[in-house]
Amino acid sequence: MEYRAIKLWIRNDVAVITLRRPEVMNALNTQMRAEITHAVKAAEAEARVLVMTGQGKSFCSGQDLGDGGNAAALDLERTLRDEYVPMLRAIVDCKIPTIAAVNGPAAGAGANLALAFDVVIASDAAYFVQAFTRIGLIPDAGGTHFLPRQIGTARAMGAALFADKINAEQAADWGMIYECVAADEFEAHWQARAAKLAAGPTVAYSHVKTALRESSGNTFEQQLALEAKLQGKCGQTRDFQEGVVSFLQKRPPVYEGR
Repeated sequence: MEYRAIKLWIRNDVAVITLRRPEVMNALNTQMRAEITHAVKAAEAEARVLVMTGQGKSFCSGQDLGDGGNAAALDLERTLRDEYVPMLRAIVDCKIPTIAAVNGPAAGAGANLALAFDVVIASDAAYFVQAFTRIGLIPDAGGTHFLPRQIGTARAMGAALFADKINAEQAADWGMIYECVAADEFEAHWQARAAKLAAGPTVAYSHVKTALRESSGNTFEQQLALEAKLQGKCGQTRDFQEGVVSFLQKRPPVYEGR
């Protein structure tokens, strides 16, 4: 696919998707959603970590209400089902670690796009806002799934009803995101984080994601059984062998991602 609304580059096992519609604060239109879906799958096949960030001062302002002309004529159910669901599934199901490097405002579906990633690292210039009720809608793009699980029902309800801006520092304090970083250190920081994951035990990371995501629907016994199953798979990897040998030899491990 020829990318026009995004940029994808892969270097040293790190894939970076940059949202490239700065003139509309990287708002999501049909083309961008299709390109993101394609790029995530391409990155999964070729890299060991995936990062998404935004061009310019914003991460993503959400749905482009000007996409297709008359906003009132939008078939929102179809758009969510046919365009958002494949994009979000590609991100959530991605077998390599994923990082949302939120460089600026993330609003509406743009906020929830970020929350679909495994780890969210935000600049202290960023904020998150569930802006949907401002135009008579409910949170979508997975927001009603992610928010109560990350910050609890009470805070999720307030964020959704009042549509308040939640700055990156507060989002980190609430557990909505992993960390808030000073703007002048932000790019170097997320690049270092991505490089660390790209050099890590990729198979183990994939199983970590599975175990944590399935835990909320499992009983204690079911989760213990899942841990045993996944740990057995990790124990059969070359990276586990390397981890043990490097530990005994008192040297840094050199993981192959398999």
